[in-house]
Amino acid sequence: MIDTHAHLYDAHFLNDIDAHIAEIRANGVQEVWMPNCDSESWKDLIIVSKKYPDFALPMIGLHPTYVKENYLIELENLKNILDTQKVLAIGEIGLDYYWDTTFKAEQIIAFEMQCHWALEHKIWIDVHCRKAYADLIRILKKPEYVDLRGIIHCFSGDAREAEILVGLGFKLGIGGVITYKNSTLFQDIKNISLDHIVLETDSPYLTPVPFRGKPNSPSYIPIIAQKLADLYQISLEELVAKTSMNASQLKSYAGY
Repeated sequence: MIDTHAHLYDAHFLNDIDAHIAEIRANGVQEVWMPNCDSESWKDLIIVSKKYPDFALPMIGLHPTYVKENYLIELENLKNILDTQKVLAIGEIGLDYYWDTTFKAEQIIAFEMQCHWALEHKIWIDVHCRKAYADLIRILKKPEYVDLRGIIHCFSGDAREAEILVGLGFKLGIGGVITYKNSTLFQDIKNISLDHIVLETDSPYLTPVPFRGKPNSPSYIPIIAQKLADLYQISLEELVAKTSMNASQLKSYAGY
């Protein structure tokens, strides 16, 4: 299995990273892809990636909730790193109107700038979107982004938005939310072909049932995979093979 989105550089993991990664591998995870948040988080992210270069793969980007007054300086710092460092993707980037819309305009500017980074470097984007799907889709429909590819991390839109986004060439990242009793996620993706689905945990966040309330870990990804296999009415082996192939397509696209 491939966990396409986990913050392995979070303090929860860093305190005992070797033991955590041993446990994750023991649970059948062959790779963990790590999204970045800002220039500070990059420092810990790259330490983990360099220690486990074939397992913990790096992305670089400015997370939308980290877009503040200094966002242009942050973007310049990250762009300088990107120009000298091989990464899997630009991420996590996007739009988040859930907590605060003070920097809504700046989030949009930062997102579009980073989309152009991906096009320039011929890699994909890992997209965070919360309460902002209308603007996200409006942007991604622009002709200049026709060649963009990537993952809509922790997809939380509706069925119509799911159809539009996969039609634009994006895959949907599905994590622990699929196990929540009150989630409507499967109803929103049930008509989406497995060709467009990848697995993720967003560790240490969004822990699946029955471990909700504890820090999440990529070692829990078999729970998410089994839930999806049950919902799509296929075997676990088939679900894992298909989602891993989908993820590997993006890895190949980035030449990683």
